Amino acid sequence: NGLSFLVKESLGLSARSPSFATISATAATEKTIHDFTVKDIDGKEVSLSKFKGKVLLIVNVASRCGLTSSNYTELSKLYDKYRDQGLEILAFPSNQFGGQEPGTNAEIKQFACTRFKAEYPIFDKVDVNGPNAAPVYQFLKSESGGGFLNDLIKWNFEKFLVDKNGRVFERYAPTTTPFQIEKDIQKLLA
Repeated sequence: NGLSFLVKESLGLSARSPSFATISATAATEKTIHDFTVKDIDGKEVSLSKFKGKVLLIVNVASRCGLTSSNYTELSKLYDKYRDQGLEILAFPSNQFGGQEPGTNAEIKQFACTRFKAEYPIFDKVDVNGPNAAPVYQFLKSESGGGFLNDLIKWNFEKFLVDKNGRVFERYAPTTTPFQIEKDIQKLLA
């Protein structure tokens, strides 16, 4: 494949060398978002492999944040507009920033689905930073680069756009609105 050729050429390796075989095997076994299983808001296990071939916008959400109303409103509008074209929004509640998601899963679901008409999947409340960070968030942070402190989720509503192959395309600051990501979503859906 193209990666194998590029690695071989840049490192001066032949396809028969042991180093080349190791590099090729590593590339073939890279993790993607589809390798993770998470719990939904109702406590059911969900394999993210069910989203293969979909563009994913993954967001850590909170009910009592200054960014809540605008983000939930725009997320719902984007989902309505693009879900039939292959967009899925995956919302992960987190209470790590100012205690702004203190409710139970049932309360969070009620809030998002009633007040903001959220029809996209909402998952179990998780930690996104620290030693108990959900594995899916450990993956997202490691795949978006940035080094030690830049790997930390900064606040509620940080967003990750993931391509149809399960790889992180871009990471967006909490202050980046869902509508500001629309052009990137369109590019990945094309």
